[in-house]
Parts: sequence; C-alpha cells; structure tokens
Amino acid sequence: MNLITPENYEPVLSVMQTQEAIKYIRDTFQREFGKELGLLRISAPLFVTKSSGLNDNLNGIERPVSFDIQELPDERVEVVQSLAKWKRFALKKYGFKEHEGLYTNMNAIRRDEIVDNLHSVYVDQWDWEKIITKEERTEEVLEATVKEIFKVIKHMEHEVWYKYPEAVCHLADEVYFITSQELEDRYPDLSVKGRENAITREHKCVFIKQIGHPLKRSGKPHDGRAPDYDDWNLNGDLLFWLPSLNRALEISSMGIRVDEDTIVSQCKASHCEGRLTLPYHQMIQNKELPYTIGGGIGQSRLCMLLLNKAHVGEVQASIWPQKMIDECEKHNIHLL
Repeated sequence: MNLITPENYEPVLSVMQTQEAIKYIRDTFQREFGKELGLLRISAPLFVTKSSGLNDNLNGIERPVSFDIQELPDERVEVVQSLAKWKRFALKKYGFKEHEGLYTNMNAIRRDEIVDNLHSVYVDQWDWEKIITKEERTEEVLEATVKEIFKVIKHMEHEVWYKYPEAVCHLADEVYFITSQELEDRYPDLSVKGRENAITREHKCVFIKQIGHPLKRSGKPHDGRAPDYDDWNLNGDLLFWLPSLNRALEISSMGIRVDEDTIVSQCKASHCEGRLTLPYHQMIQNKELPYTIGGGIGQSRLCMLLLNKAHVGEVQASIWPQKMIDECEKHNIHLL
C-alpha cells in the first residue's frame, strides 16, 4: 500500500466545511480561469468510440474501460482517460476562431492507476484547449500561458484565505522554469520524483519543460507522454510544494500540441506508427485541425493544494482499499 501519513495531522476544516470549500474553489476557479484565458465552457463526452482514435493513450500501457452499446454492435466504446485529442477536434467542429478556446469539466476512469495520497482511479479536471497560429508554437507562448494559469491559482490563494484563513496553503510568488534535461543534470543521482521534490522544495512552484524525449544520462523520459497530442519540445508539468505531505504536487500537465510533422516523428520514435492511420491522426497530418495549446488542471488536486490536505480522498469521493481507509482514519485523514 502506497500511503503517507503525516505525523500529528489535524485537518483544520470539518468534512462539511471541506465540502463547502470544495464547491467554492471549483466555482470560483473555473469562472476566473475562463475569463483570464478567454475560454468558453462546453459540454464534453464521458466516452468515445475506440475506432475514432480520440481517447488518450496516456503512457501507452493503461487499459481504458470499454464496453459495447446495443445500437452499435460492431463498435467498442471507451470511457475517456482524458480529452486531450477530443478538445482539438471540438474546436474545429464548433467553429472556434484563432485565439479562441474552450474548457470543460472532464471526468475519467483510470482503472490501472496505483492509488495513493495523490492518485485515484477517478480523475476530475478542467480540460482546456485554445487555437494558436503555427508561428505561435514557441517556448515563449508556452511560458506566457503557464504564467497566466499561475496567476489564477495564486489569486485563488487569496480567495480561499479570505473565507478560510486558518486552512489556506500559502503559495510561491512566481513560477520557476527548468527543462527535464536541466533537472536531470542538476540532480543526476536522484530519481525522477526525487528531482521533482528537490527543485519544488527550493522554488515552491516549478514548471518542468520538454517531457517525453529520452534524457541523456538515464536514457529514459522524465515521464511518459503519448506521442500524438503534446509536442515533447513544447510541453511540461506545473508543480507546487504541498506542505502537508512535504512533497511536490503536480497540478497541471499541458503543452503546445503536435503539428503535421511532430505527430509523425513522435509516433515513429514511440513505435506507434499504426496510430497514424486513425481518423484523428490523419486530420492532423492533412492540416485539417487547428494548431492549439492546451492541458488539464486537476480539480481535486487544486482543492487539496489550496486547503493543504494530506490525501486526495479528502476532497474527492472515490474507491479506496479498505486497508487504506482504516489507516487514514487512524491518522485523522477522513476520506469522503
């Protein structure tokens, strides 16, 4: 069982107060986030057809939950693992223009997730996507967008402090940017998580860029990334320091999406050339979909961060092993 139980953990808010705070954070954040980035909220699917290629393959090894539908006897349907590809398709389908974008409440099931303080089989996040020009597929645009998102999260600290001053987690004042290769070079003897914790402990908020390519020392990527949505040279993870667990917490994974060239090169590098024949992948290669930037922001994780909770189950109703539930109760960690 993967579980951290902080010594002398005492949740400041009761379960009912926590529920109230969750609603306040979610309602306020999505309103401010949509306004800051100029995004329109739209409805999103819970499942997609397997043949469309729209589901997210994540690291390529996770098994999506799949089932059949009586009216579609020859088709398998999959519960989404994320909406990374669907959002880009939706921007074209709904006629969004340059510099316009969308966000949605994404709910997913990841059946192969190893559950712990930060991970659940149930995923809830704000998925967003915005149209950019080909010329804007740059590191400068990526970093500017990260700073916009950080600005909204930092603003939420003040919003939560106003309503729950005794519970709020105080955040960094700025984002520190570093590439995954620079991070490996700085901490060559640490594991990936060890490197993330070391850099985030120092700077409190870090954006690790360029995730997906093998690193020079280890020969392995900093973290797995599907080859067909993020451009591995123009993506990254946004991490904050979480005092309750004394470790880094990933709040967002985002990036500028693949174009007609990088989808081919990254699929080949990942030995996934077979995907290139799927409808979604063909649309990118044929330049039928807009160039975009997008990502996901964890809803429960943001609540966990702002309220300095020790387990994601304190802010999310999911399924946990009974042994974990019992151990959490012993340490004042009350799972919903």
